[in-house]
Amino acid sequence: MTSSRRVVFFHAPNSRAAGVRILLEELNADFELHVLNLKAGDSHKPEYLAINPMGKVPAIKHADALVTEQAAVYMYLAELYPEAGMSPAVGDPLRGPYLRWMVFYGSCFEPAMVDRSMKRDPAPPGTSPYGDYETVLKTVRQQLAKGPWILGETFTAADVLWGTALTWTTGFKLVPELPEIKAYIDRFSARPAVIRAKAKDAELAATQA
Repeated sequence: MTSSRRVVFFHAPNSRAAGVRILLEELNADFELHVLNLKAGDSHKPEYLAINPMGKVPAIKHADALVTEQAAVYMYLAELYPEAGMSPAVGDPLRGPYLRWMVFYGSCFEPAMVDRSMKRDPAPPGTSPYGDYETVLKTVRQQLAKGPWILGETFTAADVLWGTALTWTTGFKLVPELPEIKAYIDRFSARPAVIRAKAKDAELAATQA
């Protein structure tokens, strides 16, 4: 097992990788930035497909370990830097809820948002991975209403995932700016790590314009 915690981060501005950049800032992590230009098709070139055959970002490499898929990347990084307190440890009562909300994003929320954006009805209840849009949104709203963070008073990597996701889904009008959602986004956006990461990504995006 490697003693180094340095990771290679495969990133593109204005993509789902933006939240990982925020998390790296929150963790004060040691990383090497490998930038892809999605408009130029970098994510579908052979060099990157050898990293992630899905042609998607984010992805990270830590020594010989390759990690793709948003929730997996977030959880891996948060556990790589346990001193930051961004991942409840095994045995912590918050561990179960933390895992629930990390997985709920990809298994329920994002599929519901994609169907919504494409103006598609969900699959029948017996086969839909998320049920229906209204139930997904209600479930998220109820959790946020407990505040201030997904797990109450404790800010975790789950909040980086959800803060980023809700920012872009409200921006695209896929999620309404309801009071509890807007308040959550505002709290998240005010964090210094979020401000730093967004500024760096804006500079990076400008170079690719």
